[in-house]
Amino acid sequence: MLEIKNLCFERDNKKILNNINLEIDTGKFIAITGPNGSGKSTLVKMIMGIEKPDSGEIIFDGKDITNLEINERAKLGISFAFQQPVKFKGITVYDLLKIAAKKKITRKEACDVLSQVGLCAKEYVDREVNGSLSGGELKRIEIASVVLRESKLTIFDEPEAGIDLWSFNNLIEVFENMRELIKGTTLIISHQERILNIADEVILMRRGKIEKIGSSKEILEKTIKPTVNCCRIKKEGEK
Repeated sequence: MLEIKNLCFERDNKKILNNINLEIDTGKFIAITGPNGSGKSTLVKMIMGIEKPDSGEIIFDGKDITNLEINERAKLGISFAFQQPVKFKGITVYDLLKIAAKKKITRKEACDVLSQVGLCAKEYVDREVNGSLSGGELKRIEIASVVLRESKLTIFDEPEAGIDLWSFNNLIEVFENMRELIKGTTLIISHQERILNIADEVILMRRGKIEKIGSSKEILEKTIKPTVNCCRIKKEGEK
């Protein structure tokens, strides 16, 4: 479904992505994790076409999309959800969902999908997508728009960023139901253990490379190690 071959990217004489090779099958829920600066966001931005690699190839459904523009990739069935969802002054939630669906949808259909992502449809369907909405509300509306796009590949860049704990707990419930909500493959960048536990596979990145691919348990055991206190209080008279 998605194949990445020898992908490299350098900026300011620093290797951001260093010879990335990756294959992702259709219908999988894949999480990417790793320290800040490991190249996670750059990788998914290249899949979407926001950034262009210095070398390497990106193959989607057997087609080389390495040099395609964002809109061309979107037409092929790739969607991207940013850390901070875009706000649209003067556009209602219903308007946004109609645009996302690329077809005529009824208010009932819009309300149904809002309910699926945990929003009270009657309260939100006619609201403007603007600063009056919280980060958690915007994230849910964005997920609803992604559901209606019916993309083959949906990419989320740290959906937990910028939202409070209450909103995050509610958002987790939505992602736990992602397989039913979103048809196709989901690729999500996250540092949150609860999101990693949902994934079929977790990709660990460090210093621009893929260090390991495995289950959430395998990755968490590798990255979260118990802290050992190597210091002790000296006894009286001890040098």
